[in-house]
Amino acid sequence: MGYRAPVADILFTLRHAAGFEAARGEGLYGDLGDELEAVLDAAGRFATDVLAPLNAPGDRFGTPFKDGHVTTPPGWKEAYRAWAGGGWNSLAAPPEWGGQGLPRAVGAACIEMWNSASMAFGIGPTLTMAAVDALAAHGAEHLKKAYLPKLVSGEWMGTMQLTEPHAGSDVGALRTRAERAGSPDGSYRITGTKIFVTFGEHDLTDNIIHFVLARLAGAPDGTRGLSLFLVPKFLGRPDGALGLRNDVRAHSIEHKMGLHASPTCTMVYGDHGGATGFLVGEENRGMACMFTMMNAARLAVGLQGVGVAEAATQQALAYARERRQGHAAGRRGAGGGDGTGRESVPIIAHADVRRMLVTMRALTRAARAICYATAVALDRAELAADETSRRVANERAALLTPVAKAFATDIGSEVASLGIQVHGGMGFIEETGAAQFYRDARIAQIYEGTNGIQAIDLVTRKLPMSGGGVVRGYLGELRRTVGAVKAANDPAFGATGERLDEAVESLAQASEWMLARLPTASDAALAGATPYLRLFGLAAGCAMLAEEALAASRHAGDADAADKPGRIAVTRFFAENLAAQAPALAGIVTTGAVAALSIAGIGR
Repeated sequence: MGYRAPVADILFTLRHAAGFEAARGEGLYGDLGDELEAVLDAAGRFATDVLAPLNAPGDRFGTPFKDGHVTTPPGWKEAYRAWAGGGWNSLAAPPEWGGQGLPRAVGAACIEMWNSASMAFGIGPTLTMAAVDALAAHGAEHLKKAYLPKLVSGEWMGTMQLTEPHAGSDVGALRTRAERAGSPDGSYRITGTKIFVTFGEHDLTDNIIHFVLARLAGAPDGTRGLSLFLVPKFLGRPDGALGLRNDVRAHSIEHKMGLHASPTCTMVYGDHGGATGFLVGEENRGMACMFTMMNAARLAVGLQGVGVAEAATQQALAYARERRQGHAAGRRGAGGGDGTGRESVPIIAHADVRRMLVTMRALTRAARAICYATAVALDRAELAADETSRRVANERAALLTPVAKAFATDIGSEVASLGIQVHGGMGFIEETGAAQFYRDARIAQIYEGTNGIQAIDLVTRKLPMSGGGVVRGYLGELRRTVGAVKAANDPAFGATGERLDEAVESLAQASEWMLARLPTASDAALAGATPYLRLFGLAAGCAMLAEEALAASRHAGDADAADKPGRIAVTRFFAENLAAQAPALAGIVTTGAVAALSIAGIGR
């Protein structure tokens, strides 16, 4: 069985866990109703029918590199042209530059489906969309006019270039240089080397627009001295046609664990005196501009985790229903062909396999809800009627973004690994496709800021917002969900109310412990940052699943019910088996630093 876009699940999560329906009720999304379902149906069909069949062949073909050129797998150019021609690249882009101006939450749902179908394909366009955000927010008017229409349409693609061989995640150590060219167009000359550049070279579009961090002579040290430059592969002519090739080239491509169909390039600037680049924003303010691009990309990366988890879950479930092995307790028959006289059963009949499958489903749905809630908060930050509401929404989006990126990509790898386990030995063999999900998913925990960096950002920057008022306000919302579950008094929820209550109070306890040790970023707080983020994801994810289950109860019998018994069962499992870990995680956060920081524990 191949991937099939779960449009009904996606719609239900958007409406009832992420807050889309509430925002629409407030008028923030206008009359977007039936159109939402039509857009997601069309995106789902494209993902299912066009992209998913290219995934495994693309992985096998890879991206051959010769004489500085990358060849994408067979069928990819046609698929990309159909994708861009269908308007998918412009979905949430500004209408003044040719975009459709649909909510980010709608774009988020589509990004999930495209990455479920083929993460190697989906990663390229998401960076172009992030480039559109950065250029629209910070670019000079002449740059917007020259580049935004073609980036928005997908006629050109964009890249994001930070990392250098010596620097890794230490962006402040970048050495790529920029010099003022002294020409009438105000351009700069860029020299240096960038690594790990996704889609830095390819044959999908005629031009590639690179967004590059570089340092001017005399600029301050560290990140304060970085500037952001737009560097096109081909320079434009006055008539809008492509002109001369710029002084930038792909030196090589990386041979990676996964994402074989996505070219990851080493880029060289300045073989012949320097690539022509144009300043985006102000000199020495490049990180502020780049963060616009990075934050959009971080949510997209979280959605990649959700997408791979969904695809891995679908495949594992289909395999478990078909693969017959072993005997279920109490089931005997005339013989299943194994010589024992007992009937062999589909492996889904085995309790441990069912446990793995429901773990996969529960984690995927929780991560989806967190990512979609982040997208709705971003929409509110742009669309709310008054400045206070926009500020509150922006703070909520800032709080949730590191959780969306890190929790969702962590579970992407975990779910893909469980998928291999469900397949047994066949999961370790490439022909089933289960291994590819894991190979592809693993990088998402590393790029766009490693998940450890996301956890540190959550603890040191997002937790202290408004003196801790932002996180305390969010905890208040989670507590209201706890109250609603308990008030439902439905035996089907089991111990959901109690376990969710414990998870939320564990998060509150750990949050106050962290806040007491800030603003100084003590080693104790930093050592507990990763378990704190996991605790946050479990508490928030459980609450959102509970909101879905409550909504399914309210809509029982309606078309929008979306499987009331199943949603309550998944929520109960998450609460009793996953969120139940919260008190232990809170203990790790508050007491585990001494052992975590022990040199003796590391050894020589």
